[in-house]
Amino acid sequence: MNKVLVLGGTGFLGTQVMRLAREQGYDPVSLSRGEGTDIRNFDQLSARLAEIKPDVILNCAGHVGNVHYVTKMAGDVIHDNVQMAINLYRAVKDVVPHAKIVNPFGNCSYPGSADVQRETQWQDGPVHDSVLAFGFVKRVQHTLAESYRKQYGIKTVNWLVCNPYGPENHINLDKMHALNGIIIRMMRAQQNGDKTFEIWGTGTPIREWLYITDAARIMVHSIEHVAEQTHPVNVAKKQGYSIKEIAELVSKILEYPVEFVYKTDMPDGAPVKIMDDALFRSKYPDFTFTKLEDGIRETIAHFKPMLV
Repeated sequence: MNKVLVLGGTGFLGTQVMRLAREQGYDPVSLSRGEGTDIRNFDQLSARLAEIKPDVILNCAGHVGNVHYVTKMAGDVIHDNVQMAINLYRAVKDVVPHAKIVNPFGNCSYPGSADVQRETQWQDGPVHDSVLAFGFVKRVQHTLAESYRKQYGIKTVNWLVCNPYGPENHINLDKMHALNGIIIRMMRAQQNGDKTFEIWGTGTPIREWLYITDAARIMVHSIEHVAEQTHPVNVAKKQGYSIKEIAELVSKILEYPVEFVYKTDMPDGAPVKIMDDALFRSKYPDFTFTKLEDGIRETIAHFKPMLV
C-alpha cells in the first residue's frame, strides 16, 4: 500500500484527509508547523521527506484566510504560499522523485470576471484583486507542476475546489472561510440575544460551497485512482447561493429570526463564482455531494461545544 504524507494534516482540510485516509486503511503521516516542520524551510522539509519516503503527498498546507484577511495580509500570504510550493517541488525532485503530489486549488484562482468557471478558461484573465495574493499562487503551483513534470517527470494531480465549509479545529474568524464565519458569528449573536446580524459586504455575491469532507474524499481518492492530472479539474456541482441566502439558511436552521444589516465598506470579491461540472461529472458520474442544509447542521453541531 502507498505510503501517504499529508502536508498541513492538522488544518481544516488536512484533518479530514487524515481521518478519511485512516478509515480507508492507510497510515498517513502529517507534517505541519505545529508538529515541528515548517514547510517554508527547505532543509526541514527535505530532511523529513528523506525520513518518511512517501509515495503520495497530499498537499493541504497553506497560509489561508477569508477575503478580508488575504487582502490585509497580502504580502505574507503570497510569500509563504509561494515559498512552500517551491520548496515542495524542489524537495520532491531531490529526495523522492517517484512521489506523486496532489494539490487542491481554490477556485479564486479563476479569472475574476468569470461567472461560470470552466477548466478550459482557467487562466484566461487575471484573478480578482481581492484575492490576488492567494489566487495567483495556485497558478504558480500549476506552472511548477508542469515545469517539474517536463524536466524531472514529477507527477501531480491538481483539483479546483470552491468555498469550503464544515467542521474545523479552531474558531479564528480571520482564518475561516465565508460560510463557517457566518455560522460562528450568528451562533454568537444568538447566544448574546442580538436583534441584528451584520453581513460583511452587500450580501449579493453568489458562491458555490463545498463541504470539507467532500473535498477530502477527492484528495484521498487520488491516492490510488488518479495517476496524473496536471491541468486542474473542477470538483463541482454547478449550484450557487448568495451570501444573503446562506445567512438566511443558517438563521432558519438555528431557529434564530434576526434582522440583517450590511457592512458595505467591506469588499465583496467577485460578483459570481459558479464552477462548471461537465468535466467532473464525465469522470465521476456517481459522486454524491453533501446537501448544503445537512452540511450546515453538521457544522453547527461541531462548533456548538466550543462556544459554550
